[in-house]
Amino acid sequence: MTIRQLPDTLINQIAAGEVVERPASVVKELVENALDAGAKRIDIDLEDGGIRLIRIRDDGGGIAPEELPLAVSRHATSKIASIDDLEAVATLGFRGEALPSVASVSRFRLVSRRPDADHGAELRIEGGRHGEVVPQAHPPGTTVEVRDLFFNVPARRKFLRAERTELGHIEDWLRTLALARPDVEIRVSHNGKPSRRWKGEGNLLSEVRLHEALGEEFVRNALRVDHAGAGMRLHGWIAQPAYNRASADQQYLYVNGRSVRDRNVAHAVRQAYSDVLFHGRHPAYVLFLELDPRGVDVNVHPAKHEVRFRESRLVHDFVYRTLHAALADTRAGAAPAPAYAATPGALPAHAPVAGGGHAASGAPAFAPQQQAIGLRVADAPAAYAALYAPREEAVPAPFAPAVAMPEDAPGGMPPLGFALAQLHGIYILAENADGLIVVDMHAAHERIGYEKLKAAHDGEGLRTQPLLVPSSLAVSEREADVAEREAETLAQLGFEVQRSGPQSLLLRSVPALLAHGDVEALLRDVLADLREHGSTRRVAETRDALLATMACHGAVRANRRLTIPEMNALLRQMEATERSGQCNHGRPTWTRFSLAEMDKWFLRGR
Repeated sequence: MTIRQLPDTLINQIAAGEVVERPASVVKELVENALDAGAKRIDIDLEDGGIRLIRIRDDGGGIAPEELPLAVSRHATSKIASIDDLEAVATLGFRGEALPSVASVSRFRLVSRRPDADHGAELRIEGGRHGEVVPQAHPPGTTVEVRDLFFNVPARRKFLRAERTELGHIEDWLRTLALARPDVEIRVSHNGKPSRRWKGEGNLLSEVRLHEALGEEFVRNALRVDHAGAGMRLHGWIAQPAYNRASADQQYLYVNGRSVRDRNVAHAVRQAYSDVLFHGRHPAYVLFLELDPRGVDVNVHPAKHEVRFRESRLVHDFVYRTLHAALADTRAGAAPAPAYAATPGALPAHAPVAGGGHAASGAPAFAPQQQAIGLRVADAPAAYAALYAPREEAVPAPFAPAVAMPEDAPGGMPPLGFALAQLHGIYILAENADGLIVVDMHAAHERIGYEKLKAAHDGEGLRTQPLLVPSSLAVSEREADVAEREAETLAQLGFEVQRSGPQSLLLRSVPALLAHGDVEALLRDVLADLREHGSTRRVAETRDALLATMACHGAVRANRRLTIPEMNALLRQMEATERSGQCNHGRPTWTRFSLAEMDKWFLRGR
């Protein structure tokens, strides 16, 4: 078979197969070009879900008339000029493929005017065949018009979906963009009717775009995250565990401003939520990861949906530790933190901030406690006492004893209020400043015991137990390579492992707490994590599962009658315990009913 050079039109159509999947792909490429040109307003006109027409108009820097043919030539771009530029890409586009690819599979029109020009210029292309550049009236900026997408590639056109489906994909991507660029106004019309307007009045610390894109409920449950370290910064919002989803439909990640999907970061987020999320549910978040552009390769996917990190283990650990610290502050009774800050870099005093330090988390620095057994709730002092000291026993006793109050302790009702009664031996009813608090006493006490057990074992450090007879494991060659390379990491996790052959390992010691479990299966899972993510929490998660079981058995059971002081002691411990808003299995431990809500039940005030 003879080797021959492909014609340019066919080359562009092949490239279009990678870049242009559907109308949403066209909108993405053209809008990103507009943003790279400095646009502050973008108008998007669509017909038939973008299949019949996509028209993008911006107020950016524009293109000179003599450069219009070059703009629709393959690999022609103003965004990079050398390999150094490619290794530190700071723009959304950089390959110069979008316009020629789109023009090769549509009836294409490009009109642009530079701000200092007297008039604009127009270039038309139909199915890859170029027309002449002609003068055209146009305001400063650029308009790109794409008609009859895939009209000359019927095999691709027949794979397009119904109008509503294609429009939905466009709207989904615009929502993703709007969250990242609240400084840009975006107007959308469909079939001649205005369908959406994103006001360009906010910045990344504003809740306006959050509310517009994800709704009031997300905003109400969002925790602000902002932490820098190791040459990176992670900021944005994560939803409290109680606000979770059946799918991953509210997960938005941006790396240096670019919306991407990354398995490494997604894994770190799942691990951060693993202790507080109900099985099968998904967290919601809008996160912006910033790092040196030279540390991330954005040129690994034709549509730029994925990236590759130079230090993937460092990125994974940074994201995990940041979010893990933020979620630790989700104590029961703590007021939800505002999902915005008044000024860039400033956070409200009670907004949890992940990372090396925290602003006050909303949980009290002191725990309120009744003075003595037998006091009526109405007589209980509104004061705060020191947090309870850790107890010695492995599974903590149900409740700490009453703590004496200093006479000059600050006044005020504690977040979870004071106990009123027990309901059906299961729930504690308490009155706080806003209304009624209902606590699942077993779930709450289970979390308290679990956190104390974790703290005790973390304080002791990880102990190892030598095996009386070393165990030989048959593994793949890749697993053996990982075990040999990561021997020091495995030792820190409690495994003493030696390579005994190309496909075999010798296991000499294991984590003491897990010695009676299936340590060989655990080791294989650890090796898989180290190979795929460069890090692992398998040992910690397995240990935590065991401690969670211990805490569950040690927690107060249903139908146990508690005294008022015992109930109040539990409430105070909840306020002082990390992650106490959820039990060890991710179920909520408490809920609140405000007076306003209860007034509505009984039509009060009407």
